[in-house]
Amino acid sequence: MANKKSSTPTTIIKPIKKILIANRGEIALRIIRTAKEMGIKTVAVYSTADKESLPVRFADEAVCIGPPSSKESYLNIPKIMAAAEITNADAIHPGYGFLSENEMFSAICAKYGIKFIGPTPDQIRQMGDKITAKDTMKKAGVPVIPGSDGLLKDVAEAKKLAKKIGYPVIMKATAGGGGKGMRIVWNEGEVENAFNTASMEAKAAFSNDGLYMEKYIEEPRHIEIQVAGDQYGRACHLSERDCSIQRRHQKLVEESPSPFMDDKLRKLMGDAAVLAAESIGYEGVGTIEFLTDKHRNFYFMEMNTRIQVEHPVTEEVVDFDLIKEQIKIAMGEKISGQNYYPELHAMECRINAEDPARNFAPSPGRITSFHSPKGHGVRVDTHVYAGYTIPQYYDSMIAKLICKARTREEVILKMQRALDEFIVEGIKTTIPFHKKLMRDERFRAGNFDTSFMNSFDLSTLND
Repeated sequence: MANKKSSTPTTIIKPIKKILIANRGEIALRIIRTAKEMGIKTVAVYSTADKESLPVRFADEAVCIGPPSSKESYLNIPKIMAAAEITNADAIHPGYGFLSENEMFSAICAKYGIKFIGPTPDQIRQMGDKITAKDTMKKAGVPVIPGSDGLLKDVAEAKKLAKKIGYPVIMKATAGGGGKGMRIVWNEGEVENAFNTASMEAKAAFSNDGLYMEKYIEEPRHIEIQVAGDQYGRACHLSERDCSIQRRHQKLVEESPSPFMDDKLRKLMGDAAVLAAESIGYEGVGTIEFLTDKHRNFYFMEMNTRIQVEHPVTEEVVDFDLIKEQIKIAMGEKISGQNYYPELHAMECRINAEDPARNFAPSPGRITSFHSPKGHGVRVDTHVYAGYTIPQYYDSMIAKLICKARTREEVILKMQRALDEFIVEGIKTTIPFHKKLMRDERFRAGNFDTSFMNSFDLSTLND
């Protein structure tokens, strides 16, 4: 994607010598590995809960930035900037989560002459607020879901608008994420309660009770397009990922290509994603998320202005290291502008420290035994090992199992084999859930949407 040969005299390359990784866990280790391959030094920052983690061990330098609480460590901008200053880091990679989509962090990095490996503060701001993002996309000609033009003033306005759009509708927190501050409304009688509870939840989670309304898409599939854009206004896409298998709006399995897609829809959605990225002059790697309905209409949902958890799925089907591309773009390299399409099939299962038989309750604790699967077409991205203690303070994901093969059917068979090989003892994990999912006839047939988990039986799970 990043193409040095296409550079012209106007291209300004500023080599990066040392990257501070403002994150933890598997993504921190993932960035360290690529940086090492590029000859770039790395700095890991860590809380006291992560002092035994692999990123700390494998980075060239490591700086403790505080106690376990995220607010006092991984979300503490002054401490992270101080760590960058004392180690002479000239770039910061935010990973995903934490500060990865924080416009203030991006701006502070720029102020102090440290390259933020990601978009500009203005680009984060444009796409971070969902109302602003939707308006921007509408102006650019990207299809958007019918809904409110701005925030809902009160219950009366919500009722009036819902009637105009047509039920069902969904209310969403403007500063939301992770499914918080969201309510589906099926009729007028539910509007008032949904408005009040969603706004209270949004206020508690994001310190912002603003809500907007959209048409609720029935039988939706969550399909996202991976994009990349350089500092010179050019963007490209690297095709789609299907992320429809989710629980409480949290993704469980991702795959590429989507079993729902055909060449026509892939072209239309890819073109729309490039248009979206170029309309804001997007710099870096990002993802345009769409909802599709059963009639193959698609609508812009949001943009993630960062690397995503599921980026390995794309890496495996187009054979690009997306972290490397992020770094090359940050250094000022131009992209070729070429779009990329899946050459293989890949699937990712997120392995979380959770007990799926107990409604996916968190299961922190010490891993007593750990064996990850191996073999052709099997990739495991993880930061854990036998003897490692899963802290209770952070996201529960402990590994990503990615399999690739020539066909979707082969991928599922390979994933089944790999899951059977995956041994994690001492804590509960989601491996039994994934094993059952791979045997599910609806899933194997590609017959699912975002409501799939609502009817999935978790009562018979076993190792």
